[in-house]
Amino acid sequence: MKKILFLLFLVPGIVSASGTEALKVFLNQTQSVKARFAQMVLDRNMKPLQQAQGVMQFSRPGKFRWDYTKPYEQTIVGDGSQLWIYDKDLNQVTVRKLDRALGSSPAALLAGRNDLERDFTLSDSGSKDGIDWLDAVPKSRDTAFERVRMGFGKSGLAAMELRDQFGQITVITFADIERNPQIPAEVFRFTPPKGADVISE
Repeated sequence: MKKILFLLFLVPGIVSASGTEALKVFLNQTQSVKARFAQMVLDRNMKPLQQAQGVMQFSRPGKFRWDYTKPYEQTIVGDGSQLWIYDKDLNQVTVRKLDRALGSSPAALLAGRNDLERDFTLSDSGSKDGIDWLDAVPKSRDTAFERVRMGFGKSGLAAMELRDQFGQITVITFADIERNPQIPAEVFRFTPPKGADVISE
């Protein structure tokens, strides 16, 4: 099963800060990010179920693009008003309203505006191996995720762990991070390929 996640990015220059402080620095100082990412899904017994990788680009608020390249090709684009999900193997596009897609989802942590505490309960969860951890628990029950953990190190956001309602954990790591790059507007536009099935939700 393909697991779709369009989420978070690294924040350079955060040293000896709590997790919540590091998140606030990100929100205040970062408007765009470009990075490579690696994603792993683990079952409740920590057995690997799935791995994927690709390139992510992001511009706050509400614009992002995740291009999965391995093991399958998939593109996820948020253009500010709509969310587009394109599965190349199926030649299928799913489109829905962006505000409904974000809601209290993990994407809303950084894709939205600076009103996280409206939708999430934030708390520091200690430090381990030089990483300061933050827990974000959605206030709404209408979400697939029970909790998101973010770990901040000397180079910024070092790790993310997302726990869903089935006990699975998704871990995302990032590399080759560019902070506040100039990203062309067309990166966040999506036109369904000719012949693709388009499903509106």
